[in-house]
Order: sequence, then structure tokens, then C-alpha cells
Amino acid sequence: MSDRILLVTGITGAENCAAVVSKQFGIAVETAGSRKDALAALRRLNYSIIVVDSSLLEAAAGDADVLFKNAGLAIPLEINFAISGCSRLVREIRAALSRRQMEQAVAARAAATSLETDLRDTVAGLLLQSQLALAEPSVPPQLADKLKLMAELAGSLRQKLDHGLTPALDSGQPAQL
Repeated sequence: MSDRILLVTGITGAENCAAVVSKQFGIAVETAGSRKDALAALRRLNYSIIVVDSSLLEAAAGDADVLFKNAGLAIPLEINFAISGCSRLVREIRAALSRRQMEQAVAARAAATSLETDLRDTVAGLLLQSQLALAEPSVPPQLADKLKLMAELAGSLRQKLDHGLTPALDSGQPAQL
């Protein structure tokens, strides 16, 4: 994700507000005075957040859809620059970034849980199949040694999954396998 914010407003003083936001968050903030300028900026660069003046959206509602569709992964924020100060804009951006961070943490936990489940199922299958193969009376000794090793490795991986991955998921730290 790009660390860049786009302010879309035709209001006088937008550059001053952009400077305040840039200083507050330590990231580049650009301004676009119209929807056309905003679309051109969105074609050139990726943004973390796109803040659009509600007066521009009300003027042509269909253009708002085009603007937000071209925003990519940027968080869309609508704010009325005529009645909202720069401090309000900073609070809105901070809240949006906080929500994004929480959403990303939840998604990472869900992905890790899904991966853990898939790994557990695969390990259980390997362990079961190797044990079933070892139970066959006609297993040659060379193959039996390899099957025992495979069963031991699968058992070891299962223990690591049971003891190592779940606490790491809870702490937010990467798991060591």
C-alpha cells in the first residue's frame, strides 16, 4: 500500500490543509481541485486514502462512483470541507487508518487460522496413511524404515502445530515451524 493521501476539493486553502495533514501523519498529501484532476492522479499513483469534498460528490453523483471505483485499495472518505476544519479531517483520517489496521489484523488472523487448519488436516492425513501402510504385513523393511521416518516427522510437525502455532496466533507474532 502506498503512503499517500489525495484530497479532492475545490475549496480555497486546500493546500494548507494538505500540509497540516502531511505533517501530522508524516506522509505525502496531494490535492486535486476537481474530479477530473482526481481521476488523473489516481491513474498516476496509488493512495492510502482518498478524501473527497462532499460538495463535489453532490454536484454529479455518477462521477463519484467512477472516482471511488478508480481509487483501488484507497480508503474512501467523504467530508464537507466547507464546514469541517483541518482538525476534523485529521481525526477522520486517523480513525480510517485505525479501522484499516484492525481489519488487516483480523484478516491476518483469519488467514493464519485457515492455514493452521489446512496444515493440521494434511499432517493428520500423512500420519494416518503412514501408520496404515506400516500396519500392512507385506511392507518391505526398507520401505518400513521410510514410513516410520515419515510418521515420526508428521508426529513432530503435529506437536509443533499443537504447541507453537496457536500461541503465536494469539500474540500476533509469526509462528516458528
